[in-house]
Amino acid sequence: MDFKNIPSVDLADFTEGNKETKAAFVKELGKAYEEIGFVAVKNHGLSDALCAELYAEVKGFFTLSKEEKEAYEIEGLAGQRGYVSFGKEHAKNKNEGDLKEFWHFGQTVEDNDPIKEEYPDNVQVNELPKFNAVGRKSIKS
Repeated sequence: MDFKNIPSVDLADFTEGNKETKAAFVKELGKAYEEIGFVAVKNHGLSDALCAELYAEVKGFFTLSKEEKEAYEIEGLAGQRGYVSFGKEHAKNKNEGDLKEFWHFGQTVEDNDPIKEEYPDNVQVNELPKFNAVGRKSIKS
């Protein structure tokens, strides 16, 4: 494994491609997650300004104290929304926890679609007034 070269995929291959291009995208994405655990995505549709704004808000969240962050870790959601602290997740076939923490924004169902029952609400961060609004913009893009 060469960790110096982060795998990169082009989302346009999936969103605008034909059947073969879409299949190749899925294969590349899966390979990147299996071999490295992360991937860079081009043509994701987020403007540079929105990326900068999102980065600033997320950075603000992760500078909160451990206790403040853990207040947003919602039991029973298996990391589907909100904060997940260090060691809670682990790699496939591993017993030790991952050395990462993360925040998960998810889809918001805004109409009366019955699928709403399948999507937990996003967790609202009180300490950062723009955090959720910026996160929501990034998901809609």
